[in-house]
Formats: sequence, C-alpha cells, structure tokens
Amino acid sequence: MSSSAAYPDADENLEAIITRVEQKSRKIETLLKQSKPVEALKTALEGSPLKTRDERCKSANWIVVHRAMMAIRDVDGMFNSLDPEYYDILMKYLYRGLSTGDRPTCDQCLKIHEKLTEKAGLGCILRSLADTVNTV
Repeated sequence: MSSSAAYPDADENLEAIITRVEQKSRKIETLLKQSKPVEALKTALEGSPLKTRDERCKSANWIVVHRAMMAIRDVDGMFNSLDPEYYDILMKYLYRGLSTGDRPTCDQCLKIHEKLTEKAGLGCILRSLADTVNTV
C-alpha cells in the first residue's frame, strides 16, 4: 500500500494546507474579538489536517486550536453549544496539549478533558488513543 493511499491528504500541497490554516487563524481571531470562543473553537477544529504527516502543518493547526481552546472560560457552557461531532478531534488536541508540559495549557486541557469525558464517555478517550492514522 502506498503512503498516499494510507494518508489521502499526503499528496495535497503542503503550502495549501498552511494557507488554509492561516485563513482559519484570521477567522478565529475575529471570532475571539467578538467574544465568541466556542465558535472560534469549532472553526479551529473544522478541517484539521488529520491525515498529513507533515509536522509543520500539524504544528500550525495546533497553534490555532490552542489559541481558541485557551480562550474558553466557561467549559460547561462550551459543551452546551459544542456539537458531539467535535468531541473526538477535541480529545486528540487535549492530549496534544497535555504533552506540551506547559502549566496553563495543561490546566485548561485537564478542565476540558474532565467535562468532555463526562459528556462523551470513555469511548471518546479510546477512539482518540486508538486512531493512529488521524493524528494531530
């Protein structure tokens, strides 16, 4: 099996991915200025380059997701308006955040992780950890 079959986004122009992430970043900053952190988080999670193996693309998108995640103040309120379709990808980014070792990031990730686990159950954790193709 070729690497492009295992990773459909692998053949996509990496510059195009970076450009999309930059556009997403500008939209997120606008949403945050409008005090819409949950919308910013949804936007950050949408279209994440999950199948690319390029670390530059993954890091660029992590920065965008991290910015939106850190703006969330009302975690309970976030889950009142965050659709379940975002839960698994959010869990993946929470684990990426925990792996940074940065205290404020880890604190925020743990708060969100606790509420996400209550809301989505243990299956969300298992799917996140077992999926080795779609990485963040």
